[in-house]
Amino acid sequence: MTGRQKLLLVAVAVLLVAAFVTAVGVGRADRGDPADAGALGWLGRLGGGGSALDPATVRADCDRTGDVLTFVGGCVLRVADPGALRTLVLRSAAAFTVAAPAPGDADLTVRDDVTPTDGGGAVAKIAVDRATEVDLGCPGGTSCTVTIATS
Repeated sequence: MTGRQKLLLVAVAVLLVAAFVTAVGVGRADRGDPADAGALGWLGRLGGGGSALDPATVRADCDRTGDVLTFVGGCVLRVADPGALRTLVLRSAAAFTVAAPAPGDADLTVRDDVTPTDGGGAVAKIAVDRATEVDLGCPGGTSCTVTIATS
């Protein structure tokens, strides 16, 4: 190994250590905002990102008018196989719960209590890569109205 190669190797190692220290040092103590993906979101958009699921590929066992679901207690959505990784976007003015299997080969069900943000509604984005069922629920057994959105 020549002196020039050694110098280049040391410079790369120093840059990696500096990047790690910076990433750890500027981390936030709070949980952060999941809607603010920062550089990762930018890279995802640059690479094409995942596209939203076509609402026509979703069937529901509750009342449905267009892309608007109305139910009391719970509703099961049956999503047809999208053929690739897609995002099922659900929007509501009120809180609701969602449970869906994780994409890929993971044997895991992801559950979330979706609540409205300040000045906005409640939004759930579920990654779907195969035919699946998604369970929706209303807190306290109340009536819910959820829209299957395209963004």
